[in-house]
Amino acid sequence: MNRRQTTRRVIVLMAALAAVPLGRLAASAQTSPAGTSTTTGEDAWVAPRTADGQPDLQGLWNNTTITPFERRAGQAEFIAESDAVAAERSAIERRAQANAPSMPRTELLPAGGSTGSVNQFWFGPRYQIVGSRRSSLVIDPPDGRVPLRSEAEMRRDYLVEHRTDTVENMSVYSRCITRGVPGTMFPQAYNNGYQILQIPGFVVIRAEMMHVRIIPLDVGPHVSEQIRGWMGDSRGHWDGDTLVVETTNFDPKGWISSNASAGRLHGVPQSDSLRVVERFTRVDEDTINWQATIEDPDVYTAPWTVEVPFDRRPDYVIYEYACHEGNHAVQGVMG
Repeated sequence: MNRRQTTRRVIVLMAALAAVPLGRLAASAQTSPAGTSTTTGEDAWVAPRTADGQPDLQGLWNNTTITPFERRAGQAEFIAESDAVAAERSAIERRAQANAPSMPRTELLPAGGSTGSVNQFWFGPRYQIVGSRRSSLVIDPPDGRVPLRSEAEMRRDYLVEHRTDTVENMSVYSRCITRGVPGTMFPQAYNNGYQILQIPGFVVIRAEMMHVRIIPLDVGPHVSEQIRGWMGDSRGHWDGDTLVVETTNFDPKGWISSNASAGRLHGVPQSDSLRVVERFTRVDEDTINWQATIEDPDVYTAPWTVEVPFDRRPDYVIYEYACHEGNHAVQGVMG
């Protein structure tokens, strides 16, 4: 990218920065608690229906956010409007600075120094705090912290520290297999696009990164517990306007999240007792509220719930991820 292109991008970003307070205040004025209508009576918003009468979740969606996965110890459940504005302004400023032209380097870096990471071209623009202004994506337990067992934390630390020792220690995402469930639905640094399709008897979720979930509706019990999969076995049904998806039968070699944006959850192993219940509710024309409750008594001391809004992006383009095409990462890591 040349200097003129970079300068143009910085100007656009700074223009967006100037508009953030107004956008944030306008959004805040219109925000209602997740799962509720913004109006009442005759003007209440009604979820659209597909041709066969299902609540319509179809379209292109994105769940990008700068809201942390977990809450800091002692932090309030919701952040002040002024703090939300400041956080979003800061996010835009950091991206603008990262995209600024680099200064020519005339000397070698000091020993042990860092050359930095890839530029911001490869990262999705993340400027938004979730509309509810919650201080974490984890909404239960009330402190916004995942109740990890100490044994699970020790196993996580070992896997992350020794992930280059053997392929078996690497995340299945690094091996281009899957991000798992619910990990596929967690927001991360880039590629947060999703396409939802519905046909009679099935809901299909195409994740930009990576792969497709095909969820059968009202088909009876799960497959035999002897059958295990990286994505588990999903069964869906409608509870009013909410799509409820229960997933069990996981392969215990997976991680609950291969995403560093999930903080402490990155690298936490799952067990064959993992059960995930997701709830997809379209709360207005442009928002799906997604919740997932995770139960795994071998890993957590209690169930916990995460909530993420998915924003409608009709012009978003999802390209083929093709993770494993030409991928030599595992070969390179293993040496």
